[in-house]
Amino acid sequence: MGAAALLAGVSVQAAQPHYPLTIKNCGRDITFTQAPRQVVTVGQNSTEILYALGLADRVAGTALWFGPVLAPFKEANEKVPVIAQNIPSFEGIVAKKPDLVASQFEWQIGPAGTVASYEQFSELKVPVYTAPADCAKDNADGGDGVRKGMFNIELVYQEVADLANIFDVQEKGDALIASLKAREEKARQRLDKLPPDVSAVFWFSSADLQLDPYVAGKLGPAAWIASTLGVKNIIDSSEEWPTVGWETIAKANPSVIVLGEMSRRRFPADDWKVKMDYLKTDPVTRLLPAVKENHLTVIDVQTMNAGIRTIDGLEKLADALVESGLAKEKASH
Repeated sequence: MGAAALLAGVSVQAAQPHYPLTIKNCGRDITFTQAPRQVVTVGQNSTEILYALGLADRVAGTALWFGPVLAPFKEANEKVPVIAQNIPSFEGIVAKKPDLVASQFEWQIGPAGTVASYEQFSELKVPVYTAPADCAKDNADGGDGVRKGMFNIELVYQEVADLANIFDVQEKGDALIASLKAREEKARQRLDKLPPDVSAVFWFSSADLQLDPYVAGKLGPAAWIASTLGVKNIIDSSEEWPTVGWETIAKANPSVIVLGEMSRRRFPADDWKVKMDYLKTDPVTRLLPAVKENHLTVIDVQTMNAGIRTIDGLEKLADALVESGLAKEKASH
């Protein structure tokens, strides 16, 4: 009798409507009366999460690509229009008549957005969902923002859960989160304790090779990858992507230099081969032990931004540390 009543209760609960649904996002409430049908994504991570949730048919347009889409989504992505490879226009987004904009960075859509403010979309009654990991930064002055505390991968899992909830595909969201968490834990457990002096610098790009490079700050996703594996990030700035001179980097003497790989060609140094050539020929950098010993690791730049690919970066850096001899794998039990 009790079991039957319990099952009946579950059945009634499942039948309850999912909408209207209000999600708290980046200090704002966004409400949905139904699952969005026309989504525009501004940011590769936002796009790939929706694809991973089986929602490619809802994506009306994409923007801001650093590299090729993840291999499993190549076929689906070919059917989706690209509004802009890099920064889209407000008009280009609105032309797709979206009932949701999923955005990866507040520097594009946000308080000082280069594309638009939240208010501009709100006036059109178009909700904007922004990656929670990006809102954890101070983005009020534009640019890449300043972290208030160490990046937390749980914010990426929250993004997956929120988007799954918005589209009422919670089971797919739960499965994706479980898969990412399992990979994270495996990477965490993979290495023996590293020597305390193993360090790294993450080179994203440079506006000009004669200018200071953009490198990962001490609190962002790249720093989280490093600290999770027991590696010290040598950069001591809370900015997401500060510029730091090579002389300063040379004094810190990183054990590993991680080079960002992307297909974007906004700057010459977007090409990892250009980065590699610079390191081996510049009078300052070619003397670095990490360069002499070829401890130069090429990793997809998307792994250095907050997103589902951050776990890829965790795995790739672990691989590189083992291959370089800077770390050993734990003996299997």
